[in-house]
Amino acid sequence: MIDDLAADLGADRSLLLVDDDELFVKRLAKAMEKRGFAPETAESVAAGRAMALANPPAYAVVDLRLEDGNGLDIVEVLREKRPDCRIVVLTGYGAIATAVAAVKIGATDYLSKPADADDVMTALLARGEALPPPPENPMSADRVRWEHIQRVYEMCDRNVSETARRLNMHRRTLQRILAKRSPK
Repeated sequence: MIDDLAADLGADRSLLLVDDDELFVKRLAKAMEKRGFAPETAESVAAGRAMALANPPAYAVVDLRLEDGNGLDIVEVLREKRPDCRIVVLTGYGAIATAVAAVKIGATDYLSKPADADDVMTALLARGEALPPPPENPMSADRVRWEHIQRVYEMCDRNVSETARRLNMHRRTLQRILAKRSPK
């Protein structure tokens, strides 16, 4: 199926990837390059906006929450500069309200993290009103919970007490969860 989608890329294969997770954005850029795209990366709203204004790409993948602001600002610039740009918004904070907001201002699709390169490519190249197929190996509820806890823990600079407060959980309970391996 991915090979069929690669044929739909067209002549302009430019792709803008905006995410403040440096390791993630580099891995995604490498994976998308292998799939035929010509990726450029940015790690902030300011850098993403500048790249979108200077050379609007045919495709874009934008993280919703960036350190210096909201990725939807980049989506708006891309929509203004290149109305045919296919934009996918990525976020670790999947919520219906933000998905609706992203689509209303011009995003083509909305994916929750973690998303792999195949998911991103499918979302970028999907045409028509057909619903995407359900994931073959969806994450378990335990894994989703663990991923969320890890994300909040990292956002709190690995401060257990602050993470426990934000998650409304007892500190010792959180310590036990963090000491275990990730569920499958």
